[in-house]
Amino acid sequence: MKVSVVNLGCKVNRVESDTIAATYLQNGSTLVNAAEAELIVVNTCTVTEEAEKKTRKTIRKLLRENNSASVLVTGCAATINPDFYRSLDDRIVLVDKHDLLSTELHGSEQNDTHPLTRVGSYFPTRVGVKVQDGCNHSCTYCIVHVARGKAWSRPLHLVSQEVYQLAQQGVAEIVLSGIDLGSYNDIDDVTDKRVNLAELASHLIEMLDSEGLVDTRLRISSIEPRSLKKDFIDLLAQSDGRICRHLHLPLQSGSSRVLREMNRPYNADDYVALVNTLKDRVGDLSLTTDVIVGFPGETDQDFKQTCYVAREVGFSKIHVFRYSKRAGTPAALRADQIDPHLKETRAHILLELSEELRLTYAYRNSSRAERVVVEQLGWGMSESYYKIHVEDIHEPGSIIISTLAHSAELEGDLHG
Repeated sequence: MKVSVVNLGCKVNRVESDTIAATYLQNGSTLVNAAEAELIVVNTCTVTEEAEKKTRKTIRKLLRENNSASVLVTGCAATINPDFYRSLDDRIVLVDKHDLLSTELHGSEQNDTHPLTRVGSYFPTRVGVKVQDGCNHSCTYCIVHVARGKAWSRPLHLVSQEVYQLAQQGVAEIVLSGIDLGSYNDIDDVTDKRVNLAELASHLIEMLDSEGLVDTRLRISSIEPRSLKKDFIDLLAQSDGRICRHLHLPLQSGSSRVLREMNRPYNADDYVALVNTLKDRVGDLSLTTDVIVGFPGETDQDFKQTCYVAREVGFSKIHVFRYSKRAGTPAALRADQIDPHLKETRAHILLELSEELRLTYAYRNSSRAERVVVEQLGWGMSESYYKIHVEDIHEPGSIIISTLAHSAELEGDLHG
């Protein structure tokens, strides 16, 4: 059967979509573009209004461009609004993502014997491994905890098995992924003790080292400030690059008042103190973040505080999200919604600040040698999460040593 898997949304969705594609490949299907497919699987997203609109637009386009394929719709948007997606076309079938992923994530005898392969031209060079899903927190703007359900952790032995298999196949960077990654909590079958994220990462590094797979590094996809504890910071400081010295640490706002109204479990001073602890232990690591502009009731002073905190931290990149109402969340019911034009103005200011800070970090560390994973001919990804220009002689998947002087941001200035 000819199958096309269409991914929309976050990095966890990307890992899930690749796993779905690999499952179809293992079962004898051929992966093709959507226009040629007999079956199209769409993994949807609803984290923002823009993501929801993109999901609907994409599905309508797929239906127009392929008038015969069956379309399986799964993921967060389908979970939140199933009736809408069913109404689009008789060819659409809604499928619970857990049904598509259960064998690979939870294990089976067949899966142990015939592991999925997510290495090759269809898949990313840096491969994500999903270790956790769901969220037990209730930020007032967020619908993801409803769409994803309660937090759960993938069994340690299955994570270890997949990481080992990927490393054996030559994967140079494995990205540990989850919706609330820092909540990882499983029981070690050998010691019968609870294992948190730091212990999981330590276990994986020790396992890779014992198997001689020392060229494979780990990256943490995203971790909430509340989950970043001393044991993980110490591990990161001691890992000598085996765990990338880059963290995506969501801020959401630099105003303690707004953070409180978002139901975030920290204030601005807590966040800055955590960053200072990180830098004291790990050095000048690269920090990226998420920030929401235009949250209901956000004042000019609140926004100025966000910009101040961003400068104080010195992020290497800020992902800027314009607040959008998600039905069913407390923030959507508030009367003090922000004018869209003001949101856009604040987003523009913060994006400009992000570019300034990204250049500042790159210049400051331009001579530091880093391992770079070649992703495509001509470029790769550094440990600090910068796109690096590399010579075309280096094959995708290989590892080279380079500096941020060769980053996309600096190469024209320093070598032009």
